[in-house]
Amino acid sequence: MMIRPWIVCAAFAVSISSVSGMLSAATQAPSPTPPPLPQAPGHGESQGQYDFYGQQAVSIQALTSVGNDLVYAGSFGLGLFRSEDRGATWEKSGQGVTDPFILTLTTGKDGAVYAGTFRGGVFRSRDQGKTWQAINNGLKRLEVKAILAVGEGVYAGTSDGVYRLAAADRWSVVTAGLDDILVHALALSSDGTLFAGTSGKGIVRFKAQSTGWARQQHGLKDHEGMTENFIRVLTIDPEGGIYAGTFDGGVFCSVDGGVTWRPISRALPNDSIRGILFNSRGLFVATGHGIFKTTDKGRQWVPLNKGLTSMAIQVLIESGAGVLYAGTSDGAFRSNDDGRTWNAINQGIEGGEAPAPFRFR
Repeated sequence: MMIRPWIVCAAFAVSISSVSGMLSAATQAPSPTPPPLPQAPGHGESQGQYDFYGQQAVSIQALTSVGNDLVYAGSFGLGLFRSEDRGATWEKSGQGVTDPFILTLTTGKDGAVYAGTFRGGVFRSRDQGKTWQAINNGLKRLEVKAILAVGEGVYAGTSDGVYRLAAADRWSVVTAGLDDILVHALALSSDGTLFAGTSGKGIVRFKAQSTGWARQQHGLKDHEGMTENFIRVLTIDPEGGIYAGTFDGGVFCSVDGGVTWRPISRALPNDSIRGILFNSRGLFVATGHGIFKTTDKGRQWVPLNKGLTSMAIQVLIESGAGVLYAGTSDGAFRSNDDGRTWNAINQGIEGGEAPAPFRFR
C-alpha cells in the first residue's frame, strides 16, 4: 500500500477546533476532559494516514490475544476487530465503543478485554468482544495510552497519570504528587513495584511500602549523552530484568529493579521503539523500521521482516500458542515461525472510511 507523506501531513495540519467545540457543546461535561481531536502523537509520528477523500490506510495500533485462537485488533480510526481463527478472518467488535481511535488493548485474568482510546477513555468487554462498556468513573482525562492487567489489579496510564480500577468500577489515582504526567507504558514486577514510562519524566517507580513515586534515570542516556525522558514501552522478563523502549533512543535494560540502566541497542538499526517482547527464544523489538531479535543481550540483532509490507511497526505480541502478531501502518501480520516469515492477515479489516472530521470532500 502506497502512503503519501505530503497528504498525511496536510490532513493532520487542518484546523479542527470548530469540530472540537461542537463535541464539547454536545456533551456539556466539564470532567473528565478529552484531549484534542487526533493528531500525530509524540515526536511527529503518525498513527494513521488519511487522504482528502476520507480513505484510511489501516493502522493497527493495538493487539491482544485470549488463549490460542482469539485475537483482538485496535485500529487508529476504524475501531475494534476480533478474530476467532488466529487472524485468518476478522469481524467488527466495537458495539458500545464510542471512540474509533484505539491506543492500547490488554486481557485480564478473567478473560475480560480492556481497550484504551484517544478520546473515550477505557472500555471493557466480558463477552469476548461482542459488546463493550465504558468504565471511566474517576478518570480526569480520557486519553488512555496504557492498560495493565495483572492478577486482580487493573491499571490505566493516562495523560493525567496512573489510575487503578477499584471497587464499583471506579478509578483511583496512584500517582499523587506527580504533576501533569503523561503515561505511555506500565509494568508491574513480581514484588509489586509499579513502573511507568512517561513522556518528559522518563521512568518513574512506585513501591506500595514506600512514600510514593521516584524517578529512575541513572544510565538512561543516548549515544550523545542526553538523558532519555520519553519512554514508550516497558517489559519485565521472568527473571526480573526490566526493558525500556524509548521514542528515539533505543532500548535500555535494568537488572536491579530499575535503579540503574544500560543501553543494549547500539547495534540496532533503528532507535524508535514501539514494542518489546521477551520469550524463551530471545528478545524481540518492534521499531519504526522493522522487527529485530537478539539472543545475546543486544550485542547482535537479527532482522525479522520477511513478508512485511510496512516496516512501521506499531505493536508486537505473542499468543498462548506461541504465534507472533504484529500491527503495522499497513494492517496486521502473523508469524508461525518465531518471526522468520510474516503473512498479512487483513481479511475483514482492509480499507475503510475515515471518521467525519477527516473527510475533505
